[in-house]
Amino acid sequence: MKRHTESLPNRRAVLFGAGAAIALISTTSLTSFAFAQGEPVEALPFDFDSFTARMKDLAGTAYEPVTFTLPESFNGLDYDAYRRIQFRPDHGVWAALGIGYQVHAFHPGWLFKEPVKLFEIKDGLAEPVIFGSADFDYHDAAVEEAVAGEVFPGVAGLRINYPLNSPDKVDELVTFLGASYFRALGRDNVYGLSARGLLMNSWLDIPEEFPRFSEFYVERPSVAGGPLVVYAALESASVTGAYRFVITPASNAAQETVMDVTARLNFRSDVKELGIAPLTSMFLFADANRAGFDDYRPQVHDSNGLLIERETGEIMWRALNNSPALGNSYLWENNPKAFGLYQRGRDFETYQDAGAHYERRPSLRVEPAGNWGQGSVRLIEIPAKLEADDNIGAFWIPAEPALAGQSREFGYRLIWGDLNPEINSDLAYVAETRSGQGGVSGVENAVSLRKFVVDFAGAALADISAETPPDVVATVSGGVAQHTALSRIDANGAWRLVFDVETDGTAPLELRAYLVGSGRQLTETWLYQWRPAA
Repeated sequence: MKRHTESLPNRRAVLFGAGAAIALISTTSLTSFAFAQGEPVEALPFDFDSFTARMKDLAGTAYEPVTFTLPESFNGLDYDAYRRIQFRPDHGVWAALGIGYQVHAFHPGWLFKEPVKLFEIKDGLAEPVIFGSADFDYHDAAVEEAVAGEVFPGVAGLRINYPLNSPDKVDELVTFLGASYFRALGRDNVYGLSARGLLMNSWLDIPEEFPRFSEFYVERPSVAGGPLVVYAALESASVTGAYRFVITPASNAAQETVMDVTARLNFRSDVKELGIAPLTSMFLFADANRAGFDDYRPQVHDSNGLLIERETGEIMWRALNNSPALGNSYLWENNPKAFGLYQRGRDFETYQDAGAHYERRPSLRVEPAGNWGQGSVRLIEIPAKLEADDNIGAFWIPAEPALAGQSREFGYRLIWGDLNPEINSDLAYVAETRSGQGGVSGVENAVSLRKFVVDFAGAALADISAETPPDVVATVSGGVAQHTALSRIDANGAWRLVFDVETDGTAPLELRAYLVGSGRQLTETWLYQWRPAA
């Protein structure tokens, strides 16, 4: 079989769940399917309902953390040594079967000291998949010699490959690595933001808890190119869970990769704040906050906005921010149609980064299945100085708290890809958000005056004449709006809303605006939170 070069994880790709990987204490091993040190386990019947029942039974037992020690040759791996280790593509699960999918493993060690168990499901039976040093290229003779012959108690995580962009080349499709983190790609994307299985107590007055996926079950597809089903066991001190992911890769007919997720959760103890369908991303700077960054690139971010599609059909775009102070926004919703972190700006010129290619980072949309009732979409914006920092979090918080002894089920769809804002919407979209010193150019203005500039673009505004502009609906909390103006930009056809806000420099500003005409809303609702320097 012809070998292809497998991409090595860069520092950020490996570190996106590093805090969770380091902080996490080993969880209780699962009795029926547990590995002993190198001891084989027989194939056993598997179905989702039985798996769910086993995880529920586990939640009824006392949590008993165990300490797991990897062989010294694994513990001795530093960042550079770990980065050089590559899985051998021809050793992948199903590599020789011609069914499109291949399952590769990440080597245990470095930050990833908690072994993950991997099983293959075939004909209703789950059988363990065991990896060893022969499955990896080490590119370091000393490391290879030290690891040779060691028993692999599991792997750090798994990668699913698939001919995503071309039928004659296998690409990375999905990666599960670190706690409950995972990432996926649409066509012509490169890795950017991440999703998580579950989030608990993030950035509160108590320590965050990091549940982890401790076991994975990959079901051999019966049809080449059909959806792939992956099951995962989730464990922590406060919760156990049974997860099912039905993964449909992007294709010629659809540019996005779709995951249908079912999460069945069982709570060992009360949870102060539960985060469902959590997303994690990076926003360093764009046109609204680039003054603090001495960088040749115009923008640096994996995502630049939180989108919420309300039950009423209103679409809200919350432009992201990176200010010196921690940002927390709770956006109340009743049964939202969708929410997600999006990357808008698909031209290279927007970023000018020939290595990172931020214009190719995927957006990620969450579509709840069924009625999720009342709750909030929480947005966390953590101050960041480096693009290696994942400083953005977004997730759903149910209004009903999770209590000890309860079981809850959530179903939702994850859509990874470009997610062009002009497709499947009759509203114009927010194309860009800018901010700076307020007032009139060429004269000295009061430092208390901030200028905000919002560009709206899209077909809903294309035929509106500059002589008969739409009406502006705008509100400001925490300041006083002044000098509002709306005009059409001849260079690109966008409509630009400009307004100055008087602020006392101590309180955050909450801004909201949209355009209306012909008796209806024409644009998304733009939201923004400006925070003064601490």
